[in-house]
Amino acid sequence: MQTFNIHDAKTQLSRLVEQAAKGESFVIAKAGKPMVKVMALAAPESSQMKRIGFLAGQVTVPAARVFNALGSEEIVAMFACEE
Repeated sequence: MQTFNIHDAKTQLSRLVEQAAKGESFVIAKAGKPMVKVMALAAPESSQMKRIGFLAGQVTVPAARVFNALGSEEIVAMFACEE
């Protein structure tokens, strides 16, 4: 993400606004210290980005009866008490 000082942001405001509207956000700094982040209104916040389901259709899970039985022999062997 690019950072511009206030003076540069003022002189290039039109171009920077167009850039932000296309989804390329940027930071305006004062004396080298970041002050604000400029981004398009329609751009999703990072906390709003969809994470659940991002692998939809790429992963398959076996049927419940098969899935629930996976590793059952090993589990029984681990907990079986031999006398």
